[in-house]
Amino acid sequence: MTDKIKRGFEGEDLAITFLKEKGYRLLERNYRYKRSEIDLIVEKDNWLVFVEVKTRSSTSFGYPEEFVDEKKAAKIMEGADQYIHENNWKANVRYDIVSIVLKKGDPEIVHFEDAFY
Repeated sequence: MTDKIKRGFEGEDLAITFLKEKGYRLLERNYRYKRSEIDLIVEKDNWLVFVEVKTRSSTSFGYPEEFVDEKKAAKIMEGADQYIHENNWKANVRYDIVSIVLKKGDPEIVHFEDAFY
């Protein structure tokens, strides 16, 4: 397993813990549909939230959230549409980003609600 993949899994683990502490319930991790992958699908207060987790070891090349471009957002929305259909979800839907910078000591975690549509 490459360092990049390990860092990604570590970031997802941190994001799950962070979101659970904020009252979210994890429904799916690494949901796949065709060429789409959604890192986390969580629920809170009648909201279904599709979460893209971006983890970096530094901000030398930019902040993690800056790496979610329109193409990535479109793929996430494609997978989300399928998940919504499969589960007959009829309530609110949102797309969030959890940005993580792994610093020595505590990681820096920022949650961007309603990050794209």
